[in-house]
Amino acid sequence: MGAGKMDYEALGRKIRGLRRERHMTQTELAKAIQISQPFLGHIERGSRIASLETLVKICNTLGTDPNFLLEESIRYHGKDSLTGLLKKALKLAEEK
Repeated sequence: MGAGKMDYEALGRKIRGLRRERHMTQTELAKAIQISQPFLGHIERGSRIASLETLVKICNTLGTDPNFLLEESIRYHGKDSLTGLLKKALKLAEEK
């Protein structure tokens, strides 16, 4: 994986693993986050890309931090965590 490239398969594996730990089926998670079960299956296999909104819904539903889901794709581990950066970005978007 090159610099700046997202590892969607790793993201999907983490989502699948957390979903199974929470004893949820794909159908249950898909319904909770308002997407189709086939689309969730694609996300878990890394063959489709979840929007930021869907990723936030997944994190909230599974009770996890985006840092955990994205850690294999994030190289920056400086002062601000990914969560902090996302909050800042969302706040700036709301202000516009």
